[in-house]
Amino acid sequence: MESAINEPVRYTGTEQPDKHHYDGGLRHAIGVHRYQAMRAVRMPHSDGQEQGWTYNHQPYLAYWNERFYLQYLSNPVSEHIAPGRTLLATSEDGREWSEPVVIFPVYELPEHGEGDDHVPAGFGAVMHQRMGFYTAPSGMLLTLGFYGICPTPMHSPNTGKGIGRVVRAVREDGLLGPIYFIRYNRHAGWNESNTSYPFYKTSQDAAFVEACEALLADKLMTMQWWEEDRAKDGFYTFEAPPEGLRAPSYYHRPDGTVVALRKQQSAALSSDDGKTWGPVVKCPTISECFAKTWGQRAADGKYALVYGHSATRRNRFPMVVMTGSDGRDFDNMLCLESEVSPMRFTGQHKNLGSQYVRGIEEGNGTPPGSYLWNTWSMNKEDIWVCRTRLPVTGAVDEHVSDDFATPDTGSDLGMWSIYSPQWAPVRVVEFDGRKCLELRDEDPYDYALAERGFPASRKITVSLRVNMTDAGHGVPEIEVQDRHGVQPIRLRLEREWLIETESPTTKPVRFLPGEWCDLTIRLDCETQTYDLALNGEWIRNHAGFGKEVESLERLVVRTGSWRQDVRLTFLDGEPRNPGYCQEDRPGADAKVPLTRLLIDYVKTVAD
Repeated sequence: MESAINEPVRYTGTEQPDKHHYDGGLRHAIGVHRYQAMRAVRMPHSDGQEQGWTYNHQPYLAYWNERFYLQYLSNPVSEHIAPGRTLLATSEDGREWSEPVVIFPVYELPEHGEGDDHVPAGFGAVMHQRMGFYTAPSGMLLTLGFYGICPTPMHSPNTGKGIGRVVRAVREDGLLGPIYFIRYNRHAGWNESNTSYPFYKTSQDAAFVEACEALLADKLMTMQWWEEDRAKDGFYTFEAPPEGLRAPSYYHRPDGTVVALRKQQSAALSSDDGKTWGPVVKCPTISECFAKTWGQRAADGKYALVYGHSATRRNRFPMVVMTGSDGRDFDNMLCLESEVSPMRFTGQHKNLGSQYVRGIEEGNGTPPGSYLWNTWSMNKEDIWVCRTRLPVTGAVDEHVSDDFATPDTGSDLGMWSIYSPQWAPVRVVEFDGRKCLELRDEDPYDYALAERGFPASRKITVSLRVNMTDAGHGVPEIEVQDRHGVQPIRLRLEREWLIETESPTTKPVRFLPGEWCDLTIRLDCETQTYDLALNGEWIRNHAGFGKEVESLERLVVRTGSWRQDVRLTFLDGEPRNPGYCQEDRPGADAKVPLTRLLIDYVKTVAD
């Protein structure tokens, strides 16, 4: 393979997102499960959720000792406003997550600095790290953080003026070892004499010291530290402008070359595992939104690029995935995260959308199964974990016959894509002696969503059986969409009324909540019409499509109203800075009356 030193990665496809839609109008990847690992709340709750700290960001993921580990940093309200801390949650399956625990607590500073850099004694540090985990050759798992300093909200904690990087061991019994500094920002005046935690070399745990030394010698891992450190003491093995060394991720190509991907479309190559690097260069075909770019070799042997693709620097959507076979050329751009929930809390430097995506770094574990695992923050408030079926694809070859009793459909929902907030979960449950797909919703500003693709069809019959057992705050909607998300028909379940929102001239039809309801929708793109049957009786014949489409390829069921059109949210299709432009949304901390929708089966047939 040519070295491609001047363009280490490139997008060879033609698909580009439409900025007017949260999903970019792109095809959706098939079999994407998105789980909200942490939902931010401002006020106390009886369910034990992490309280009061609504700025949550920069998550990292590892798989160790048959468990997932998720780390993220947190501030009370805003980015760059102290105090800050870092938290850790764990999971056996990547779906259900433990309550987060603080692993790097608030750090109170001594009086420090002069002029604009002055902070008084007792001022809190702000955490900022570009790396969360390291699995040592011995098998020990380390988790790390960085204590930075922001004298004012316009200071950044990653300019080389912070205190230093802290580390602690994760024990096999789930307990954590003591906190140590693994590297001080000595050039900024911090060292053993004026910091609150000891240096790692003072530890009596020889295995821990050995793991720290192995990390310090790993130039690929420590490359990620440069942004907060910025020392010129010979520790780092590269020379590059500051804008070229931010938030790196890396992977090995088949020929052994390391590709490092950084913010702002930049990348570099190393042929000796990070000991030396080629120039940091721009990759003009990789258009990202000033957040992180993630690259890795996936479990199926192909390479994946994941990042927030945006037409502007301010918004951060959609999250896209592209794949390739050689680690350089990537194609088949698909939407990985199609949802952008409303920002619930005020705060500085808060961007809208899924952002700062990370996966599981090389050496930090391989979960069972053939999946791509990622994590990101939504709106810099909530932390999400995403599992994507491999190989990554946006098309389905076979028609649907799902009853949720078979292992692939019932236990794994392998071909389904789901969006599962903590207060609006999607899961398979037992009901009335059968297994059903359940969409619950008690979230005042979000919803549960389940999506099932089928072969692109000009004529298609979609059948499903649903039961709205509880009609609370959320109002379920059922849609059939084309590849761009255009819906010619949308059915809305308004308690005892079935309403076809895309056909305003049709009359609502009664149905009975709490009872099973069979729906059959026959759609014809050649005549741009549909027929609708309720419990075997055709109630609509040759009704006109609400929106014109050429073909159809997915069924979408939600517990709330469609929100894909950005123009419904922002002025002129361009986002404002929502953190500055709003107060906390009312009622964001309180659950609302339950809406519960069950799906018994879904079938599609080409006509």
